[in-house]
Amino acid sequence: MNKILIANRGEIAVRIIRACKEMNIKTVAVYSEADREALHTKLADEAVCIGPANSKQSYLNIKNLIEAANITKADSIHPGFGFLSESSQFAKICEESNIKFIGPRPEVIDLLGNKSNSKELMKKEGIPVIPGSDGSIKDLKQAILVCEDIGYPVLLKAAAGGGGKGIRLVNSFEELEKNYNIVKQEAKNSFNDDEIYIEKYIKEPRHIEIQILADEHGNIVHLGERDCTIQRNHQKLIEETPSTIIDEKLRNKMGNIAVKVAKIAGYTNCGTVEFLVDHDKNFYFMEMNTRIQVEHGITEMRTGIDLVKEQIRIAAGEKLKFKQKEIEFRGHSIECRINAENPSKNFMPSPGKIKEINLPGGNGIRVDTAIYNGYTVPSNYDSMLAKIIAYGANRNEALSKMKRALEELVIDGIETNRDFLFEIIKNPNFIREKFDTSFIEKEMFKGDK
Repeated sequence: MNKILIANRGEIAVRIIRACKEMNIKTVAVYSEADREALHTKLADEAVCIGPANSKQSYLNIKNLIEAANITKADSIHPGFGFLSESSQFAKICEESNIKFIGPRPEVIDLLGNKSNSKELMKKEGIPVIPGSDGSIKDLKQAILVCEDIGYPVLLKAAAGGGGKGIRLVNSFEELEKNYNIVKQEAKNSFNDDEIYIEKYIKEPRHIEIQILADEHGNIVHLGERDCTIQRNHQKLIEETPSTIIDEKLRNKMGNIAVKVAKIAGYTNCGTVEFLVDHDKNFYFMEMNTRIQVEHGITEMRTGIDLVKEQIRIAAGEKLKFKQKEIEFRGHSIECRINAENPSKNFMPSPGKIKEINLPGGNGIRVDTAIYNGYTVPSNYDSMLAKIIAYGANRNEALSKMKRALEELVIDGIETNRDFLFEIIKNPNFIREKFDTSFIEKEMFKGDK
């Protein structure tokens, strides 16, 4: 690969550009009119404007992205995460345009993109899945029958879902009637697909994901787990590895299952298999994300493996240079997502100009960001500003470093969730590792009820 166009923005675009620089690969940044002064445009070798601020006219505009690649003679495209990273159509058009898509093949994205269909496939192959509907629900009548069969509570979920959108908890027949059409409309609005499915609601679960790498020669490895349990409205806020509930035996078992999932799907490149784990340490396949994850950095800190570079090497046709038994897991790593939002005002987005900034540093601290002093945070995109990653010999040390890092962090001019995150990591139940996916609702807002 000689030149990579990054079809994204923000910190992930910066992250990819930095990896490419270290590999002596030329880069092309694309930007909307709202991102003209964004950091990724300054760091790349070339930068091309692809449209107005509206995502549909810029970062989601396949025609403009392909034209930008052709104009700059980019031979490959890295989609990052979000936007078109899980679009089989985009991957297919890249392929047809003789541009290498750094990710899995279009048909694999299609297969795994429909959560309902992928769950059915895995079930048939003996992968443990959460009880629920056999594929998508055709109408309310079928939904009622499924719910009566598996019992309430259940989750109504968009089949083409992602990012925590199109999900509703339903506790009764009355709630099912009320929410059925609402979820279908949310799915239509978010994913242009109103297919939904039903799965049993697992009470107080942990959200555990397994990172995999798969080359184009049939070699697949897993890089351990990440605990993504601390969430708000199904959106992750804090991630860590290793998980405090996963022992070596369970890690190997889940890792082997994740590798099996990738084999079943014919997966290549970097991907993540997501599971729910109940009180009894039973785990259930939820979905596979066909892209690099926001939280990939904590896996890199613990394994020493650069996932973005591996993505590029795999896409270039190289074999993985390590086998499963050669992967070493060291220490503990935690990530906090810094968002431009005001938690006291129902997490209302807080765009605007950054007047002063101080990013933390020191031993064991990594900050992935694209913000700088004087940068104006646009209102058009996701509110994530930065990821602070702390690494220590054990969980206590990693937490101590994260506390220090959050104390050092200064972002003036806009509101952020820094103090909210600080309160989470100081919470006694979080420190004692007593939490599940309802932690934020139970612990952080218990005084509001």
